[in-house]
Formats: sequence, C-alpha cells, structure tokens
Amino acid sequence: MSMQKIFTDKACPPAGPYSQAIASGPHIFVSGQIPADASGALVSGSIADKTTACCKNIAAILEAANSSMEKVVKVNVFLDDMTHFAEMNGVYEKWFAHRPARSCVAVKQLPKGVPVEIECIALA
Repeated sequence: MSMQKIFTDKACPPAGPYSQAIASGPHIFVSGQIPADASGALVSGSIADKTTACCKNIAAILEAANSSMEKVVKVNVFLDDMTHFAEMNGVYEKWFAHRPARSCVAVKQLPKGVPVEIECIALA
C-alpha cells in the first residue's frame, strides 16, 4: 500500500519532523493540529477561538487531500484542562455535525503550551 504526504500552505506548518497528514489506501491520517495560523503563529483568544483554529487547519489539510470534514470517521481531542471541555465541545459540534467517533483526554502539557490539539482520520 502506498503512502502520500499531504501538505498545504493554508494550514499550520508542522512543528517537527512529521507531515500534516498521510494518505494511505482509503484513509487520511491528519496529525494533531494546534491553534496556529498558516504562518505558524499561535492564535490568541478563548478556547473557542483556539478550537476553531485547529478545525480550520484540519479542513484545509483535508481539502488538500481531496477529502472533507464530512468524511472524518475518528477524532482525538487533547485538552490541557477538562474545564475547557464544554467550550471546546460547543465549537467542535459545528465542525463535526455528523458526529464521528471521538476520544477526548486531558493531558499534562501540549506542544508550544497550547490548551487544545485535535487529530483525526478521514476517508479519502
């Protein structure tokens, strides 16, 4: 089975030695997206603003892979504090209205000190 690296300049560039996403077979594996813009600058504001930034990055990456948010089958959300859960969820449900499978966990720390990171698997 082949693997294709996915990259778009419309989403946050990788912060390390990894791809924004990998397409393999019928799946697209999107790396964790932090609240940063296409230049890599961190987004300020509320958890809602930061969750929106993560989702915009995912949408841009999926578009570059000829997929879409509607084709997401699994999402993993990482929060630095579960007190952010309700606010994150309010934004999340607008982007993932079709309700893909999901996990949401609290972690001690995320890259660059951000409070939220989102990764997903989508169909090609």
